[in-house]
Amino acid sequence: MKTESTLLDNEGQPLDAGAERPGAVVRITNRIGARILHEAREAVGPTLFFFVGFNFIVFTTNLLLADYAIAVSNFMLATVAALVVGKAVLVANAMPYLRRYDPAPLIRPILFKTAFYWVIVFLARLLERFVHFSVIERNPSGEFMSYLITTFSWHRFSAISLWILALFLIYVTATEFSHLFGPGELRRLFFTSRPSELQLNRRQRIRELLRLSRLMDAHPVAEFRNPTSAAHGQMVDILLRLAR
Repeated sequence: MKTESTLLDNEGQPLDAGAERPGAVVRITNRIGARILHEAREAVGPTLFFFVGFNFIVFTTNLLLADYAIAVSNFMLATVAALVVGKAVLVANAMPYLRRYDPAPLIRPILFKTAFYWVIVFLARLLERFVHFSVIERNPSGEFMSYLITTFSWHRFSAISLWILALFLIYVTATEFSHLFGPGELRRLFFTSRPSELQLNRRQRIRELLRLSRLMDAHPVAEFRNPTSAAHGQMVDILLRLAR
């Protein structure tokens, strides 16, 4: 005999299968919304950093050329460039290859990620130029290579690329130090704590770590696993002081 499975609600009453569909749609929508919100938050940092950096470059360059009545760029172009860089950083962060040198000394992941980000942005800028050439200016796509060779301003493109490289070096260095110290620690170091407090805190942590190391050398592991032992109690006290 063929039987049909019946969905039950929380009180054990039959539940129509169609009633599950709105809930599933809501869960999928919430999941998509959370993903979009997460990516937007991830893009805020690099986008704001390069927004300020690009507009600063535009402002100082226009000041230098003010005597010649020349303006090389404007606010909107710098803003669009910052958005392109922010999106390119999100794409690069999704690649596991980016974290290849994370266990190495700090200089290696900084230089590697700077170069990696720069290459991704270089390709993204060329793609943005291709879209502008083909879609907005309505030129044949096959003529893009000849446009790059004959008409495209490589001097300006290269100058901006060098500035992007320098800005990425600053951005990646700050990001790596932020990851090293932990979330929010750099903000606390710069804006909320006095240098004397930080030095005292650092010395206290070093002393507690030395005490923990000597304690580990003086007792076997089995004593630390025993909650009633004196060694276990001393270890817990040290860890609590470190947590504070």
